[in-house]
Amino acid sequence: MSPKHTKIKFPLWQYLNQPLFSCHSKFIWNPRHFATLWRIQLLERCWTKECDAKGPQQS
Repeated sequence: MSPKHTKIKFPLWQYLNQPLFSCHSKFIWNPRHFATLWRIQLLERCWTKECDAKGPQQS
């Protein structure tokens, strides 16, 4: 049986693998701020994924 609410743990590997000298993204020093932004981006990625709950459609 799976729990109702699963807590997402701190994304340590993603935090440590931030690009330091990138002109496209800014390095985030504060771990709490990084975790908050990472969770928001995770939610946005989940929303943009296409989900086909009905399965393959026959035409």
